[in-house]
Amino acid sequence: MNKVLLITGGSRGIGAATAHLAAAQGYAIAVNYSHNASAAEAVVRAIQAQGGKAKAIAVQADVADEAQVMAMFATVDAQLGRVTALVNSAGVVDVAARVDAMDVARWRRLLDINVIGTMLCAREAVRRMSTRHGGVGGAIVNLSSVAAVLGAPGQYVDYAASKGAIDSFTVGLGREVAAEGIRVNAVRPGVIDTDIHASGGQPERAQQLAPTIPMRRPGTAEEVAQAIVWLLSDAASYTTGSVVDVGGGR
Repeated sequence: MNKVLLITGGSRGIGAATAHLAAAQGYAIAVNYSHNASAAEAVVRAIQAQGGKAKAIAVQADVADEAQVMAMFATVDAQLGRVTALVNSAGVVDVAARVDAMDVARWRRLLDINVIGTMLCAREAVRRMSTRHGGVGGAIVNLSSVAAVLGAPGQYVDYAASKGAIDSFTVGLGREVAAEGIRVNAVRPGVIDTDIHASGGQPERAQQLAPTIPMRRPGTAEEVAQAIVWLLSDAASYTTGSVVDVGGGR
């Protein structure tokens, strides 16, 4: 069976690391991006440079837009084949603030991308993977965050809440489609040294928080990618509806 993996938010950070690792394990990779085409193309070129039968394409779509998500899956269908694996890595955070200083526009943007985007992509994947729809099964991994458990007070309670929704969605969908050949799990990263902190206005946050982490260091995107690719693999064949912490003990 051809292994076709779509990674949303695959042009940077954890998504890009997952793309590189999964390609090395034989997946054809669709690298989704929202705005940064050059970054996505760089990931694709690096995968193609691995040689052999490595296949990769870049696909633009705003995961919060239903029409764009459906067009993205249609492109993957045409160029690589039906997806057999999905990693919902696309996500945003905003600048640190208290809830009483936040506005509705911030919440809608964050929930549209982090929650609705994940649900839209999962829906389209299930329509292709499920034996109920003529598929051959597959695996979905959602990206949560330790913030879902800690709540991120004084930082971004809204982001934490969006990731709490991902935890619930993972458990529910995992049980819903378990008999249809689809496994659904999530990875809950802790403080990971990626550029998402800069997008939230705190580029040094990962290093600053190191003393609060039991392992005394932030994690790397590659360490999270290892957990994701394991969950996609047959080695995790009896694991579904699970949320795996990759947080250095935090």
